Amino acid sequence: MKIAVLAGAVTAALMMSTAQGAVRIKADPGGQIGPYLENLVALRGSGERVIIDGPCLSACTMVLGVIPRERICVTARARLGFHAAWHPGEDGHPVPSQEATKLLMDIYPEQVRSWIARRGGLSPHMMFLSGRELTAMYQTCDDHRAEGRRGGPSPSAIQPPLDASRRAARAQTPPAAARSAIAP
Repeated sequence: MKIAVLAGAVTAALMMSTAQGAVRIKADPGGQIGPYLENLVALRGSGERVIIDGPCLSACTMVLGVIPRERICVTARARLGFHAAWHPGEDGHPVPSQEATKLLMDIYPEQVRSWIARRGGLSPHMMFLSGRELTAMYQTCDDHRAEGRRGGPSPSAIQPPLDASRRAARAQTPPAAARSAIAP
C-alpha cells in the first residue's frame, strides 16, 4: 500500500524544539504518513513528553495516537487540524485515499475519532480541534510547568524539502514496526 499525504507541506518550514525531556510542537504543517509514523515511533521510544504549542496539522495529528496520552500536553496556542488523506494523481491534483484515511482514523484515540465522527468524518476540508474541546481531551501544559528551549530538530525536519516532481513520486508505506508501536 503506497500512501502520500500532503506532500506539498513537506516544503514548509517545520518549527519544533526540544527541551530537556520534552519536544515542543510550535508550527507543524504535516506531511507524508509513513515518515511521520517512523519519526513519532522514535519519539515515543525516547520517553520524551510532547508539548503542543501551536498548529499541528495533517500527519502531525498522529502524535495523539502514537505518543501515550499522559506524555502529551497542550497550550492555549495548540490547534490541531484534521482532514482526509490524499495523494497526488497523474495530473498532480489531489486524489482522496480511503485506505490512508482509514489508517489515520485507526491511529487516533477513541475520543478524537468520536470528535471527528460528530463533525461528519474526515473530508478534504480541514477541521480544527482547539480550546476547551482540546483541553477536555488532553491535559494543559500548565499542569506540568513544561518549558521548552528554542532550537533542535523536529522529527520530520531530518528530511530535506522535496521539489514537486520528487514529492509526487515519493509515496510511503507505513512500516509494520510503526503500525505495531501505535499507542492503544
